Amino acid sequence: MTVLMADAENPCLEANPESVANRLFRLSIGVFFIGGFLTSSVSLLVPQLKLILALDYAEALLVQLAFHASYLLFALPITAFIVAVGYMRAITTGLAVMAAGCLSLAIAQNALSFALVLGALLLLSAGQTFLQMASNTVVTVIGPSRGAARRLTLLQGFNSLGTVAGPMVSAPLLLADRGAAPAGAFATTLPFAGTAAVTTLLAFAYFRHRGLLSRQNEAQRFVSTRQMFRIFGQVRRLRWGTLAIFVYVGAEVTIGALLPSVLMRPDRLAASPVAAGQLVSLYWGGAMLGRFVGAWVMTRVDEARLLAAVAFGAVALTLAAIVLPGVPGATVLIAVGLCNAIMYPTIYALAFPEDERQAPVASMWLCMAVVGGALVPLLTGAVADRATLLPSLAVPAACYLIIACFASLCARQPERRS
Repeated sequence: MTVLMADAENPCLEANPESVANRLFRLSIGVFFIGGFLTSSVSLLVPQLKLILALDYAEALLVQLAFHASYLLFALPITAFIVAVGYMRAITTGLAVMAAGCLSLAIAQNALSFALVLGALLLLSAGQTFLQMASNTVVTVIGPSRGAARRLTLLQGFNSLGTVAGPMVSAPLLLADRGAAPAGAFATTLPFAGTAAVTTLLAFAYFRHRGLLSRQNEAQRFVSTRQMFRIFGQVRRLRWGTLAIFVYVGAEVTIGALLPSVLMRPDRLAASPVAAGQLVSLYWGGAMLGRFVGAWVMTRVDEARLLAAVAFGAVALTLAAIVLPGVPGATVLIAVGLCNAIMYPTIYALAFPEDERQAPVASMWLCMAVVGGALVPLLTGAVADRATLLPSLAVPAACYLIIACFASLCARQPERRS
C-alpha cells in the first residue's frame, strides 16, 4: 500500500501570499463555524435518543462512535485524495459529502430509525474528516510556524461560535416533546436540513476558489506505509500529540454529550430537557470566549506552558463536578469548556513537524486521533451504566491529565524534533 506524499498545493504561493492567506482565512471562517454547529447539535442527539428510544448511556453514546469513527476508517484514503487533488478541491468535496450526510440525518430523524441515524452520522463524519485534514493543514502552513497555534486558535473561536449557536437553535427542536404539536416530528429535521443548505453554499464558494493555491511543478512522490510509520516514529511530538488529540476530543465530546443529563439530575439543576440542552451553550460558549482570549494571550505567553495550565485546570474542575452538589457542581462542569478553548489548536500546532513535506502524513495521524471522540464516550458510558453518571466523569478527568503531561513535555523540550 502506498500513499501520495507531497504538497498538493504550495501554501506559500502566488505573487501576493498575504492576500492569499487573508482570502483563505475568510473562507475558513464558514467551515469552522458550521463544523462547530454540527458538533454541538449532534451531541444533543444523545439525550434525545436516550429519552425517545429508552436507551442506556452506552447505547446512546453510539452516536459519538458513528460521528467520529470515520477519522480512523477513512483518514488514509482521504490523505491520498487530498494530495492528489489539492486542499481546495478536497475541502469542496468534504462540504458536499457533509451536505449529503445532513440530508440523510434529517430523513433518519423523521423516521426515528436508530440504525439510519448511525449510518447518516458516519457519512457526515466522512465529510468532516476531509475538512479537519485539509483546512487545519492549510491554516497551519500558510504562515510562519511560530504563529500557527494562534491562527488555529483564532479560527477555532469561530468554531466555538458555531458550537454555541448549535444548542440554542437545535435544543428546542430536538429535545421538545415530539407529540406537543403536529409539526413536532418534522421540526427535528430542521437543524440538519438547514445545515445541508449552508454546507452546499460553502462547497460552491470553495469550488469557485479552487485555483487559489498554485500547484508545484515538481512531480509528486510516493511514500510507502513503512515510511509513514517511520515519520511517526521520528517526530516525538507527533506521537505524543496524536495521543493528546485522542484524549482531548474524547474528553470534550464526552462532557458535551453527558452535560444535559447531569444538568437534569435532581441533585444538580433539575432542569427540563430543553433547558438543559440550551444550557450546554454555556459550555461551548466558554470555549469560544477562551479561544479569542487565548489567541491574544499566546502573543505573550509560551504556548506549551499555557496548555499545561488549562489542562491541569480541566482536571480540577472535572473532579470537582463529581463531588460538588447543586449549582456549584453544574457550574464547574460547564466551566471546563473555558479550559478546552485552546487545547485542540495548540496540541495540533505543537505536534506538527517542521518539514512541510510531511504535512499531509502528520495531518493524517492527528486527524485519525479524533477517533477518541468515538471511543472515550463509549468507555465513559459503560462506566456510567455500572457506577452511575457522576463517577464516570473521572474518565475525561484522566484524559485531561494526559494532555497536561504532553504540554509539560513540550515546555521542557522547545525543539520540534526529538
